[in-house]
Formats: sequence, C-alpha cells, structure tokens
Amino acid sequence: MLDRIADLTYRRARTVLLLSLLAVVALAAVGFGAFGKLQGGGFDDPDSPSSRAAALIDEKFHGEDNLVLLVRAKGGDLDAPGAEQAGRKLTRGLREEPGVSQVTSYWAPGGAALTSRDGAQALVLAHMDQNDTERVTEVTEAWTGDRGAVTVRAGGGAALNEQVNAQVSEDLAVAEGIAVPVTLVLLILAFGSVVAALLPLAIGLVAILGTFAELYVLGSVTDVSVFAVNLTTALGLGLGIDYGLLLVSRFRERLGAGDDTAQALRTTVRTAGRTVLFSASTVVAALAALLLFPPFFLRSFAYAGIGVVAIAALSALFLVPALLAVLGHRVNNGRLPWADAVRKPEAPLWGRMARTVMRRPALTALPVLAVLLLAASPLLGATFGTPDTRVLPESAESRQVSTALQQDFAGNDAAGISVVTRGRADAQAVDAYAARLSRLEGVTRVQAATGTYAQGRAVRGPGKAGPAFEEDGIHRLSVTSRLTPASGPAQDLVREIRGTAGPGGTGTLVGGQDAQLIDSKAAIADKLPAAVAWVIGSTFVLLFLFTGSILQPLRALVLNAVSLTASIGAMVWIFQDGHLSSLLGFTAMPMDTSMTVLMFCIVFGLSMDYEVFVTSRIKELHDAGADHREAVTGGLSRTGRIVTMAAGLLAVSFFAFATSKVSFIQMFGLGSGLAILIDAVAVRGVLVPAAMRLLGRSAWYAPGPLRRLHARVGLSEAADEPEAAGPHREGPGEREPEPTRTGV
Repeated sequence: MLDRIADLTYRRARTVLLLSLLAVVALAAVGFGAFGKLQGGGFDDPDSPSSRAAALIDEKFHGEDNLVLLVRAKGGDLDAPGAEQAGRKLTRGLREEPGVSQVTSYWAPGGAALTSRDGAQALVLAHMDQNDTERVTEVTEAWTGDRGAVTVRAGGGAALNEQVNAQVSEDLAVAEGIAVPVTLVLLILAFGSVVAALLPLAIGLVAILGTFAELYVLGSVTDVSVFAVNLTTALGLGLGIDYGLLLVSRFRERLGAGDDTAQALRTTVRTAGRTVLFSASTVVAALAALLLFPPFFLRSFAYAGIGVVAIAALSALFLVPALLAVLGHRVNNGRLPWADAVRKPEAPLWGRMARTVMRRPALTALPVLAVLLLAASPLLGATFGTPDTRVLPESAESRQVSTALQQDFAGNDAAGISVVTRGRADAQAVDAYAARLSRLEGVTRVQAATGTYAQGRAVRGPGKAGPAFEEDGIHRLSVTSRLTPASGPAQDLVREIRGTAGPGGTGTLVGGQDAQLIDSKAAIADKLPAAVAWVIGSTFVLLFLFTGSILQPLRALVLNAVSLTASIGAMVWIFQDGHLSSLLGFTAMPMDTSMTVLMFCIVFGLSMDYEVFVTSRIKELHDAGADHREAVTGGLSRTGRIVTMAAGLLAVSFFAFATSKVSFIQMFGLGSGLAILIDAVAVRGVLVPAAMRLLGRSAWYAPGPLRRLHARVGLSEAADEPEAAGPHREGPGEREPEPTRTGV
C-alpha cells in the first residue's frame, strides 16, 4: 500500500496537490463556522442525579438560578430612594429580557433574605441557558456596571461560563501568536533550510482546518466543547511537526545518500510513512478512551483529537510526498549560510549517550528513575475537583462576585443546593421535610412552597413567592448554607441531604454546584478503569503488530507510566500545592479531574508517538542484521535529533498555553509540555537504552504462536537501504542465530 502511495504521489504529484488545495479551501470555508457551533461547560454527567434534578427544575420551575447580579448601593443603603428605584428597574428589565427566567430579587416579594450583612449589597438571581454564551454576554453587558445609585456586577454559573470562554478565546490568540512564529524559527534552525521547514507547517495547517470542519459537522448534531479548539491547534501543529520532521528528514537523508527523487520518495514513504501510520494509530487509540466518559467536555477532545491525528497522518502520506516529488533537491533551498547542505542523519551525541547507558545501565538509569519517582510523589496527596471561579484571576468579575457572596452574605444563594421531589407531596409533608433539612449542620435556611425555615422551624410564611416552589404537586426546595462551595463539608452536606428521606415517602433528586461536583467525579471514576484498560490493551496490540515482540510493548507501557506519573505529580506540586502560583498568577485548588484525565490520554498517545519513532529505527537496523547494541545505539543516533526537535517544538505549542489566565488551561499546557520533554530526553535518551540493554536479545521475544501470528498479520519495514545497518552491518554468512527474534 505504501509503495502504491509513493508511486501515485510521484507520478501524479501536481494532481494530488491541486486536489489537496481544493480540499483545504473547502475545509476552511466550513471550518470557520465551527466556533458558532461549540459550547461551554460540559463537565457534568447527563445521567447523574444532579443533571436529572436540573432537567426537572428546568421543566417545572424554569431552571435553577445560575445568573447572579450583585448590586451595591453607592450610599450604603439599599432602601434609599435612588437605590430602590434602580433595583426595581433592574428587576423589571431583567424579567423582560428574552431567554431570562425565574427572576428572584431583593426588590421583589419573598426576596428580603437576599441582602448582605451590612445592608449595602443585594442580589438579583435568574436563570439562563449558560451554553448560549452570546446571549449571556448581551444580558450582562446590558445590566451591569454603573447604574445611577448602584453598581452591578455579574456572577454565577452562566456568567462564569461566559467569562471563561471569552478568556480562553483571548488566551488562544496570544498562545498561537507566540507558538507559531517561535516554531517557524526553530524549524528553520533545525532543518537549516526555509523550504524544508515550511513542509511540517503545511501538515499542521491542513490538520487544523480539517478538524475545524469536522467539529462544525459534529457540533451541528451533538454537544461539542469550545475547549476542543485548544487541542486542535496545539495537536495539529505538533503532529504536523512530528510527521513532517520524520518524512522530510528521511527524504533528505536518502537524497544525500545518492538516491534519485523517485527512489528517495519510495523509501521515505515505505519506512517513515509506516512509522507515521503506527504512530497515528497509537495516538488515536489513547484518545479514543475519552469517548468512554459521560461528560461531553471529555468526549469533545476525542472528537477533535482523533480527527486532527487522522487528517495529519493523511496529509503526511499524500500531501508531503507530493510536495517532495515536485521539489526534489530543491527541498534544501533557502539554506542558512552556516548550515550544511543536508543535515547528516546521525546525531553523534545521542549515539554516545546510548553507548554509555548500555555499558552501565543500572548506574545511569537509577538516578534518572529516582528523580522521576520523586517528581511523581505528590500524586499520593492529590485531590480532585471541577472548575469554579478560582480558575479565573482575582480581577475577574464573576470571581469577585463569588468572593463577596462567601464573605458578605449569611448564606451563598448562588451556590445553593436544589432539592426536587420525584412525585407529588402534600404541604404538610413538605413542611416537615423542609424543617428537617434546616436542622442539618451548616444550613442557614431552606425555602419551600410552604415557607422559609431555619433551625428546624418556619421563620416566614409562603408569601407571594410560594408558587415558584410548587407545580402540579412537584415541590422544589432551595437549601442555602454557610459552607464554602466545593469544600469537603459542602459535599458532605449534599450526601446527608441525599440520605434524608423525602417528604411523604417520595424520592428526591438533589442538584446544585456541589452535587454536580460529586456526580462528575463519580462519573469519571466509574469509567476510569475501563479507559485505562482500553489504552493499555490497544497500545499493547499495536506495538506487538509493530515489533513482533511481547516485551517491547511491556517495556514501553512501564516507561510511559513512569514519565506520566512524574509529569502529573509535578502538576499536583505546582497547581494543587500552590508552588509557582505567584509566578504564573493562579490560585491553588484541587486538580481539575477532567483536565487530568485529558492530559493522561494525550500525553500517553504522544509518548507512544516517540516510542514508535525510536523503535522503528532500532527494529529496522535489527532486521537488517545489526547486533543488539549497534541496533539500539544506531537507532537512537538516527532518531535522537528528530525526537528532541519534535518534542521541543511540540512543547513550545503546549507551553504557550501557560500564558493563559485560566488555571486549568495553564495546567494542561505546562503539564503536557513537561511530560513531552521528560519522555523525549529522560525516557528515550536514558531509560530506553538501559531497558534494552537489560533485556538483551530477549527484547524481541514472542512465543511461537504469536511469532506465527505476527508473520501473518504484522507489518515490517523492508530495510533495503544500502547503509541501513550502519558500519557494523554483518554479512549473510556472519549473522549470529537469533532464536528469539521475531518479525516478517
């Protein structure tokens, strides 16, 4: 198949390029519409009790309060004529806004409790579709700011979602503005040629535009997170660099060895192209695990990641060979004055490092392993949560509102717990149930259709607000507490409410921010074992098909686990424990559950990307007759420069996200970039040759039945290059018997 692709792209190069250009234009036209189809949020399990509670409240009671307008009287008196007039005008205007429902206000019947301790601040609560960020922006811009005798600020889940999305879009532009020019400069320095450096960027551009088009289509039929854009740009650019480096380097190497363009292209596609196919398969397998998780936030990254990998691989196999066929030796045009005409394939430093490690594997590997395990140790104290206002800087409006609610109000109404009955209940049963809930530790008041309760008794009758809590016998209760949202005690309160029998024997559903936090963590924890098993199993199978060995996949999985735990442990030390918070400008908080899972899947896939790069060259030399040590040192010598360049350039793309003002984006970028560098330098440079030395010839071992299976279904490169085995290549009569060696 790869030979046919090489022949097609050589003989029909201009046709392939024309069709590619038309495809890119079409993809761009469709893809730019993706941004209007993507949504915020998506951290919740749609089948969880909290999500079902929210759906029932939406159906019966026009939604939970998720928009908070914090009103401060400039004169310090909410009941002063000017402040009262402004508050009533705000309440009326908000009720008239399309898309706004369930408006509750200090200046409306039943709203007397919505005031701060000092009487200078009041709340206006409402419900909006928080996924409609454009409408949320319009409403908040229309009703916040300086409004005569009062000032108004927006908070709550809807405002938080809108502000996070706006901040991420701004941060993405900054990150790409840093990453793209830096990457281009580094590519030119790496290749020593302007033309060669542009080819990897061509793959990245096509992959990004193609994935945007895919997200537009998927966003039209299902929920897709707006944060998928971040992964699309970073991974598209990164994989374009990875695959472009591999193909262009091999092509230039073959030209430098004396091949004509046709033969150089055929060898490049057969060898490097095969590596690209297996590499893409391992990344896709890792990202596919995200499809198992219920929150569409994580599934969205699978949609984007699988799409960008597939399109990048297709571009690498068709677009780049066609460009190389047209360019031929002109791929070296634009050469820097101090650069060699063609960079030599070998990196002597990597070869010397591999030989040193293989001479003393334990002495060199143990210190590296100890450092990585030390970096992983903070994982032992890791705690996990979901995003809240603390992911934004202290200057963000929604965070300031959240802080004021916690510090200045007796209870945080915006973070209240919602309880809704599954069946009909009479007023007497609801009265007794609400009184029981008001006696729970931390509860300041409970509002129900029958009145307002505190300390086990009714403190206010139903009033005019009573009908907002009852519809057709279905009752809604709002539980306000003095507990810090997302804290352990707040989550314990949710569990206690869920353990309290409902009114009159009816079942209840409990919702709200803390209930969503509990359910989101449970949804991810329930699926995590299956996701990990899928990643391990699929990776093992793919690497067996690639190498014909059962020990090579095991080695790769163990070393990947070491580098992954080290990088995630470092993120716990930084973002949960708060180290570097002053430098990066974030607030320490529990690790974001979804982002940690996402980082695991992406980094695991990219680590396998480099595993395939290195192992392919080692196996190529091994199959060509090189002895075990020479195959390892020669393979690392020939791939070391590519892997380090690819990893460094990809790390630039991820590190650019550390400039974000949203802390979980910072964590994702910094953690992913660090993990890639750890894998490329510590794992590939030290631990891989050490492990290969300790395994010896058994590194290629497989039982007889599996050897025969690999002979039928496995794929191996045809190492027909004259110098493939290097200077130590053995002749046919000199080759030692290798009873444990597998392959076709």
